[in-house]
Amino acid sequence: MSLVIRAISEDQPGPVWSGLFAEYWPAYAKWWARDGLSGRPTYLECKRAISKHMPEIAELYDQLCKLVGGGDMEARFLSFYCPPRYLAACSQAVWPGDAPLLVRNYDYDPAAFDAIVLKTNWNGRGVIGTSDGLFGLVDGINDAGLALSLTFGGRREVGDGFGVPLILRYILQTCTTVREAEAVLKRIPSHMSYNVTVLDAERRFLTAYLAPDRPAVITHSAVATNHQERVEWSSHARFTATVERERFLLQRLTLHPETQERFIGAFLKPPLYSTAFSSGFGTLYTAAYRPDEKSLELRWPGRSWKKSFSKFEIDHIKLVLPTSAAPSDLAI
Repeated sequence: MSLVIRAISEDQPGPVWSGLFAEYWPAYAKWWARDGLSGRPTYLECKRAISKHMPEIAELYDQLCKLVGGGDMEARFLSFYCPPRYLAACSQAVWPGDAPLLVRNYDYDPAAFDAIVLKTNWNGRGVIGTSDGLFGLVDGINDAGLALSLTFGGRREVGDGFGVPLILRYILQTCTTVREAEAVLKRIPSHMSYNVTVLDAERRFLTAYLAPDRPAVITHSAVATNHQERVEWSSHARFTATVERERFLLQRLTLHPETQERFIGAFLKPPLYSTAFSSGFGTLYTAAYRPDEKSLELRWPGRSWKKSFSKFEIDHIKLVLPTSAAPSDLAI
Protein backbone atom coordinates (compact mmCIF):
# COMPACT_ATOMS: atom_id res chain seq x y z
CA MET A 1 0.00 0.00 0.00
CA SER A 2 1.59 3.29 -1.10
CA LEU A 3 1.18 6.72 0.46
CA VAL A 4 2.48 10.18 -0.49
CA ILE A 5 2.61 12.85 2.22
CA ARG A 6 3.13 16.45 1.10
CA ALA A 7 4.74 19.31 3.03
CA ILE A 8 3.01 22.58 2.12
CA SER A 9 3.61 26.13 3.35
CA GLU A 10 1.51 29.23 2.78
CA ASP A 11 1.67 32.00 5.37
CA GLN A 12 -1.78 33.45 4.73
CA PRO A 13 -4.87 31.72 3.33
CA GLY A 14 -4.57 32.00 -0.44
CA PRO A 15 -4.46 30.07 -3.68
CA VAL A 16 -2.43 27.17 -2.34
CA TRP A 17 -4.88 26.47 0.48
CA SER A 18 -7.96 27.00 -1.70
CA GLY A 19 -6.46 24.69 -4.33
CA LEU A 20 -6.02 21.97 -1.72
CA PHE A 21 -9.59 22.44 -0.58
CA ALA A 22 -10.87 22.08 -4.14
CA GLU A 23 -8.85 18.88 -4.48
CA TYR A 24 -10.23 17.29 -1.31
CA TRP A 25 -13.74 18.75 -1.26
CA PRO A 26 -15.55 16.06 -3.34
CA ALA A 27 -14.49 13.34 -0.89
CA TYR A 28 -15.18 15.48 2.17
CA ALA A 29 -18.57 16.59 0.86
CA LYS A 30 -19.62 12.97 0.38
CA TRP A 31 -18.50 12.09 3.93
CA TRP A 32 -20.01 15.19 5.54
CA ALA A 33 -23.42 14.68 3.92
CA ARG A 34 -23.58 10.92 4.34
CA ASP A 35 -26.38 11.13 6.94
CA GLY A 36 -28.30 13.76 4.96
CA LEU A 37 -27.86 17.52 4.92
CA SER A 38 -30.73 18.01 7.36
CA GLY A 39 -28.75 16.13 9.98
CA ARG A 40 -26.03 18.77 10.07
CA PRO A 41 -26.28 22.24 11.69
CA THR A 42 -27.25 25.15 9.49
CA TYR A 43 -24.71 27.76 8.40
CA LEU A 44 -26.14 30.24 10.92
CA GLU A 45 -25.81 27.71 13.73
CA CYS A 46 -22.22 26.96 12.69
CA LYS A 47 -21.24 30.61 12.48
CA ARG A 48 -22.83 31.38 15.84
CA ALA A 49 -20.93 28.44 17.41
CA ILE A 50 -17.59 29.68 16.05
CA SER A 51 -18.29 33.26 17.18
CA LYS A 52 -19.35 32.11 20.65
CA HIS A 53 -16.61 29.56 21.42
CA MET A 54 -13.72 30.60 19.17
CA PRO A 55 -14.11 34.35 18.55
CA GLU A 56 -10.39 34.82 17.92
CA ILE A 57 -10.59 32.76 14.73
CA ALA A 58 -14.06 33.84 13.56
CA GLU A 59 -12.60 36.25 11.01
CA LEU A 60 -10.17 33.55 9.81
CA TYR A 61 -13.12 31.17 9.40
CA ASP A 62 -14.96 33.78 7.30
CA GLN A 63 -11.83 34.27 5.20
CA LEU A 64 -11.51 30.54 4.49
CA CYS A 65 -15.20 30.28 3.62
CA LYS A 66 -14.83 33.17 1.18
CA LEU A 67 -11.76 31.55 -0.40
CA VAL A 68 -13.72 28.40 -1.23
CA GLY A 69 -16.56 30.34 -2.80
CA GLY A 70 -18.79 31.07 0.16
CA GLY A 71 -21.00 28.06 -0.41
CA ASP A 72 -23.40 26.99 2.33
CA MET A 73 -22.23 23.38 2.51
CA GLU A 74 -18.53 24.27 2.42
CA ALA A 75 -18.96 26.80 5.22
CA ARG A 76 -20.86 24.34 7.39
CA PHE A 77 -18.13 21.73 6.86
CA LEU A 78 -15.30 24.16 7.67
CA SER A 79 -16.90 25.07 11.01
CA PHE A 80 -16.32 21.48 12.27
CA TYR A 81 -19.50 22.03 14.30
CA CYS A 82 -21.35 18.75 14.94
CA PRO A 83 -19.70 16.81 12.09
CA PRO A 84 -20.39 13.12 11.37
CA ARG A 85 -18.88 10.57 13.74
CA TYR A 86 -15.29 9.62 13.24
CA LEU A 87 -13.21 7.13 15.15
CA ALA A 88 -9.52 6.37 15.31
CA ALA A 89 -7.07 4.57 17.52
CA CYS A 90 -3.65 6.22 18.17
CA SER A 91 -1.17 6.18 21.07
CA GLN A 92 0.76 9.10 22.55
CA ALA A 93 3.15 9.75 25.43
CA VAL A 94 5.44 12.39 26.89
CA TRP A 95 9.07 11.25 27.19
CA PRO A 96 10.19 11.22 30.86
CA GLY A 97 13.63 12.69 30.14
CA ASP A 98 14.85 16.25 30.65
CA ALA A 99 13.93 17.66 27.23
CA PRO A 100 10.29 18.16 26.20
CA LEU A 101 9.29 15.44 23.72
CA LEU A 102 5.80 14.29 22.70
CA VAL A 103 5.62 11.11 20.62
CA ARG A 104 2.48 9.76 19.03
CA ASN A 105 1.25 7.19 16.54
CA TYR A 106 -1.54 8.27 14.23
CA ASP A 107 -3.62 5.18 13.47
CA TYR A 108 -6.26 5.79 10.85
CA ASP A 109 -7.65 4.84 7.46
CA PRO A 110 -5.16 5.91 4.73
CA ALA A 111 -8.08 6.56 2.36
CA ALA A 112 -9.43 9.23 4.75
CA PHE A 113 -6.08 10.90 5.48
CA ASP A 114 -5.22 14.39 4.15
CA ALA A 115 -1.54 13.32 4.01
CA ILE A 116 -0.47 16.98 4.33
CA VAL A 117 1.97 18.59 6.77
CA LEU A 118 0.81 22.20 6.66
CA LYS A 119 2.81 25.24 7.78
CA THR A 120 0.86 28.47 8.19
CA ASN A 121 1.15 31.89 9.79
CA TRP A 122 -2.57 32.61 10.11
CA ASN A 123 -3.39 35.50 12.43
CA GLY A 124 0.35 36.05 12.92
CA ARG A 125 0.84 32.71 14.71
CA GLY A 126 3.17 30.14 13.16
CA VAL A 127 1.70 26.62 13.20
CA ILE A 128 2.98 23.36 11.73
CA GLY A 129 0.77 20.31 11.93
CA THR A 130 -0.83 17.33 10.25
CA SER A 131 -3.92 18.51 8.42
CA ASP A 132 -7.44 17.18 8.81
CA GLY A 133 -10.20 18.79 6.79
CA LEU A 134 -7.66 21.48 5.73
CA PHE A 135 -8.68 23.71 8.68
CA GLY A 136 -8.24 21.21 11.52
CA LEU A 137 -5.17 19.33 12.77
CA VAL A 138 -4.68 15.90 14.32
CA ASP A 139 -1.38 17.01 15.88
CA GLY A 140 0.82 20.09 15.65
CA ILE A 141 3.15 22.65 17.19
CA ASN A 142 3.21 26.44 17.17
CA ASP A 143 6.02 28.98 17.11
CA ALA A 144 5.87 29.31 20.91
CA GLY A 145 6.79 25.63 21.23
CA LEU A 146 3.35 24.42 22.32
CA ALA A 147 2.73 20.90 20.94
CA LEU A 148 -0.31 18.64 21.13
CA SER A 149 -1.92 15.56 19.66
CA LEU A 150 -5.10 13.51 19.99
CA THR A 151 -6.29 9.96 20.47
CA PHE A 152 -9.83 8.62 20.24
CA GLY A 153 -11.37 8.35 23.72
CA GLY A 154 -13.14 5.02 23.24
CA ARG A 155 -16.74 6.11 23.83
CA ARG A 156 -19.74 6.09 21.45
CA GLU A 157 -21.56 9.16 22.79
CA VAL A 158 -22.08 12.01 20.33
CA GLY A 159 -23.31 15.50 21.24
CA ASP A 160 -23.30 19.18 20.33
CA GLY A 161 -19.75 20.38 19.93
CA PHE A 162 -16.82 20.75 17.59
CA GLY A 163 -14.82 18.09 15.80
CA VAL A 164 -11.61 17.80 17.81
CA PRO A 165 -9.28 18.71 14.89
CA LEU A 166 -10.56 22.29 14.98
CA ILE A 167 -10.15 22.42 18.77
CA LEU A 168 -6.48 21.52 18.26
CA ARG A 169 -6.13 24.20 15.57
CA TYR A 170 -7.76 26.77 17.84
CA ILE A 171 -5.42 25.98 20.75
CA LEU A 172 -2.33 26.34 18.56
CA GLN A 173 -3.66 29.61 17.10
CA THR A 174 -4.40 31.20 20.49
CA CYS A 175 -2.30 29.56 23.26
CA THR A 176 1.38 29.49 24.20
CA THR A 177 1.38 27.46 27.44
CA VAL A 178 -0.20 24.34 28.87
CA ARG A 179 -2.13 26.45 31.38
CA GLU A 180 -3.75 28.45 28.56
CA ALA A 181 -4.55 25.25 26.65
CA GLU A 182 -6.15 23.74 29.77
CA ALA A 183 -8.62 26.62 29.98
CA VAL A 184 -9.61 26.09 26.34
CA LEU A 185 -10.01 22.33 26.75
CA LYS A 186 -12.30 22.87 29.75
CA ARG A 187 -14.64 25.29 28.02
CA ILE A 188 -14.96 24.29 24.35
CA PRO A 189 -17.48 21.48 23.70
CA SER A 190 -16.25 18.42 21.82
CA HIS A 191 -18.78 16.44 19.78
CA MET A 192 -17.18 13.09 20.70
CA SER A 193 -14.75 11.68 23.25
CA TYR A 194 -11.09 12.38 22.62
CA ASN A 195 -7.89 12.50 24.65
CA VAL A 196 -5.68 15.52 24.00
CA THR A 197 -2.11 15.62 25.32
CA VAL A 198 -0.46 19.06 25.45
CA LEU A 199 3.24 19.78 26.09
CA ASP A 200 4.94 23.17 26.23
CA ALA A 201 8.52 24.38 25.96
CA GLU A 202 8.95 24.33 29.77
CA ARG A 203 8.04 20.59 29.74
CA ARG A 204 4.74 21.17 31.46
CA PHE A 205 2.12 18.76 30.17
CA LEU A 206 -1.42 17.49 30.65
CA THR A 207 -3.85 15.06 29.09
CA ALA A 208 -7.48 16.14 28.81
CA TYR A 209 -10.31 13.61 28.51
CA LEU A 210 -12.90 15.39 26.37
CA ALA A 211 -16.48 14.13 26.15
CA PRO A 212 -19.80 15.49 24.79
CA ASP A 213 -21.87 14.41 27.80
CA ARG A 214 -19.73 15.34 30.81
CA PRO A 215 -17.13 17.96 31.79
CA ALA A 216 -13.58 17.61 30.51
CA VAL A 217 -11.26 15.80 32.92
CA ILE A 218 -7.77 17.31 33.15
CA THR A 219 -5.07 14.83 34.22
CA HIS A 220 -1.30 14.78 34.59
CA SER A 221 -1.13 11.50 32.68
CA ALA A 222 1.84 11.25 30.32
CA VAL A 223 0.15 8.48 28.33
CA ALA A 224 -3.05 8.30 26.30
CA THR A 225 -4.42 5.46 24.20
CA ASN A 226 -8.10 4.81 23.41
CA HIS A 227 -9.94 4.91 26.69
CA GLN A 228 -10.32 7.52 29.39
CA GLU A 229 -10.42 6.85 33.13
CA ARG A 230 -11.80 3.36 32.45
CA VAL A 231 -12.81 1.25 29.48
CA GLU A 232 -16.41 2.05 28.49
CA TRP A 233 -16.63 0.46 25.03
CA SER A 234 -15.35 -3.06 25.59
CA SER A 235 -15.46 -4.36 22.02
CA HIS A 236 -13.56 -1.32 20.70
CA ALA A 237 -11.03 -1.66 23.53
CA ARG A 238 -10.42 -5.31 22.68
CA PHE A 239 -10.19 -4.60 18.97
CA THR A 240 -7.65 -1.80 19.38
CA ALA A 241 -5.81 -3.29 22.40
CA THR A 242 -5.98 0.07 24.13
CA VAL A 243 -5.32 -1.31 27.63
CA GLU A 244 -2.35 -3.36 26.48
CA ARG A 245 -0.81 -0.35 24.72
CA GLU A 246 -1.35 1.87 27.76
CA ARG A 247 0.32 -0.66 30.06
CA PHE A 248 3.23 -1.02 27.65
CA LEU A 249 3.82 2.74 27.60
CA LEU A 250 3.42 3.13 31.37
CA GLN A 251 6.04 0.42 31.89
CA ARG A 252 8.45 2.23 29.58
CA LEU A 253 7.93 5.44 31.54
CA THR A 254 8.46 3.90 34.96
CA LEU A 255 10.71 0.86 34.78
CA HIS A 256 13.96 2.27 33.41
CA PRO A 257 15.30 5.45 31.78
CA GLU A 258 15.83 5.30 28.05
CA THR A 259 17.09 7.64 25.35
CA GLN A 260 14.87 9.68 23.06
CA GLU A 261 15.78 7.37 20.20
CA ARG A 262 14.77 4.21 21.99
CA PHE A 263 11.55 5.83 23.24
CA ILE A 264 10.57 6.94 19.73
CA GLY A 265 11.63 3.56 18.35
CA ALA A 266 9.16 1.80 20.63
CA PHE A 267 6.31 3.43 18.69
CA LEU A 268 7.57 1.76 15.52
CA LYS A 269 7.14 -1.74 16.89
CA PRO A 270 4.21 -3.79 18.16
CA PRO A 271 2.18 -3.44 20.31
CA LEU A 272 2.07 0.30 19.48
CA TYR A 273 2.74 0.04 15.74
CA SER A 274 -0.34 -1.27 13.95
CA THR A 275 -0.67 -2.78 10.49
CA ALA A 276 -4.48 -3.00 10.67
CA PHE A 277 -4.92 -0.71 7.65
CA SER A 278 -7.84 -2.71 6.29
CA SER A 279 -9.71 -2.04 9.56
CA GLY A 280 -8.89 1.68 9.58
CA PHE A 281 -6.42 1.44 12.45
CA GLY A 282 -3.06 1.17 10.73
CA THR A 283 -0.22 3.42 11.88
CA LEU A 284 0.15 6.07 9.19
CA TYR A 285 3.11 7.74 10.92
CA THR A 286 4.93 8.20 14.19
CA ALA A 287 5.36 11.89 15.11
CA ALA A 288 8.02 13.24 17.48
CA TYR A 289 7.37 16.84 18.60
CA ARG A 290 10.27 18.70 20.25
CA PRO A 291 9.02 22.02 21.71
CA ASP A 292 12.55 23.25 22.52
CA GLU A 293 13.50 22.88 18.84
CA LYS A 294 10.01 23.84 17.62
CA SER A 295 10.24 20.89 15.29
CA LEU A 296 8.20 17.94 14.04
CA GLU A 297 9.75 14.67 12.90
CA LEU A 298 7.66 12.02 11.18
CA ARG A 299 8.99 8.50 11.21
CA TRP A 300 8.27 5.13 9.67
CA PRO A 301 10.27 1.90 9.92
CA GLY A 302 13.57 2.88 8.31
CA ARG A 303 12.43 6.38 7.24
CA SER A 304 12.45 9.86 8.82
CA TRP A 305 11.19 13.29 7.69
CA LYS A 306 11.82 16.42 9.77
CA LYS A 307 10.26 19.89 9.63
CA SER A 308 10.72 22.99 11.77
CA PHE A 309 9.96 26.71 11.69
CA SER A 310 13.61 27.46 10.84
CA LYS A 311 13.85 24.78 8.16
CA PHE A 312 10.71 23.79 6.29
CA GLU A 313 11.25 22.47 2.79
CA ILE A 314 8.21 22.22 0.53
CA ASP A 315 8.49 18.65 -0.67
CA HIS A 316 6.92 15.23 -0.27
CA ILE A 317 7.77 11.74 0.87
CA LYS A 318 6.69 8.52 -0.82
CA LEU A 319 6.01 5.55 1.42
CA VAL A 320 5.04 1.94 1.13
CA LEU A 321 3.04 1.04 4.19
CA PRO A 322 4.06 -2.35 5.53
CA THR A 323 1.64 -5.20 5.95
CA SER A 324 3.67 -6.29 8.95
CA ALA A 325 5.97 -4.37 11.26
CA ALA A 326 9.65 -4.61 10.44
CA PRO A 327 11.51 -3.84 13.65
CA SER A 328 14.76 -5.12 12.18
CA ASP A 329 14.75 -2.10 9.85
CA LEU A 330 14.91 0.31 12.75
CA ALA A 331 18.12 2.03 13.70
CA ILE A 332 17.71 2.68 17.41
